[in-house]
Parts: sequence; C-alpha cells; structure tokens
Amino acid sequence: MEMNTRVQVEHTITEEITGIDIVREQIRIASGLPLSVKQEDIQHRGFALQFRINAEDPKNNFLPSFGKITRYYAPGGPGVRTDTAIYTGYTIPPFYDSMCLKLVVWALTWEEAMDRGLRALDDMRLQGVKTTAAYYQEILRNPEFRSGQFNTSFVESHPELTNYSIKRKPEELALAIAAAIAAHAGL
Repeated sequence: MEMNTRVQVEHTITEEITGIDIVREQIRIASGLPLSVKQEDIQHRGFALQFRINAEDPKNNFLPSFGKITRYYAPGGPGVRTDTAIYTGYTIPPFYDSMCLKLVVWALTWEEAMDRGLRALDDMRLQGVKTTAAYYQEILRNPEFRSGQFNTSFVESHPELTNYSIKRKPEELALAIAAAIAAHAGL
C-alpha cells in the first residue's frame, strides 16, 4: 500500500465521483484548518475517466512529439473537465513531461462515461503535435474495455489499438479549404 501526501495526477477521478475538492482540502489542512468532511459522509456517485493527453506518438512507441501547438480547442459540456495550461501557439518543450492536458469525464453509468469520453475526445482539437487522443478513442471503442471486463494488462494485450487512422475528417478538410479560399479572396 502506498501513501502519497501530495496531490496525484489522478485526483480528478476522486473529485468527480465524490464531489470533494481535494486540492481545497489540502490547502485547508496546510492552513491549520480541519477537513470539511468526515470519512463517513463521503459517497461515490457515478463513473469518471481521465485521459492524459500527452504530446506523444502512440504509433511510434509513444515517442515524445514536441513542438508548437498550432490549434487548440478544449471540449466542454456537462460532465467534462479539462485541466491544462496549453493554448494555441504554446510550444511543448522537450525538457519536461509531455502531458498537455488532463481530460476528465463523469457520468452516472459506465456506458455514459465512455460515450461522453468519445464525444469529448472528438470535440477536442489539438494540432501541431501528435497526441494520445486517437489512441484513447480506440480504447473506448474496444468491446472488451466497454464491457468493463479488463485488468491492468489490457493495453499490453491489445497492441492493435495503435492501428487507428490518422486521416483528417472530411469536415475538417472542407473547413480548412474554405478558410484558405476566404483568406485568398480577402474575405
């Protein structure tokens, strides 16, 4: 059993399913104040998934993909949380962890959480560097994962998950062409 006295990257899952702001509680404790909740008052509600969107190339053994973010749009809506400091024009440096953002989704059921994750990953736009987003979509589409019958060897036992398509969607391509034509025409 490991005990960490620091806030872990995965704390967002606990916050989503309990409704308790762990960072706030840690600041309260550091200030000499007591916890604002008692253990017996904490209840779990629903399901949450966290996607660490890293600047990595899953198709190339997850090698880092550093560089300038040319476009970033964060997904949103009910049950969608994005923790990040990146923006369009931000450069992912080669000196640190390659995490760009944490995308967290919450829903009352496992199926709704997975569907919400697929939608949020699809809505997100992060261009200029390769990311793990499409890889997570493959995981969420996998029947074994969707059934909830998996364990910690799931990724290792499914190397085919990196066989996703990297082609742009037709609507994205159409939008880019329309923007180029409008710019050329001075519109």
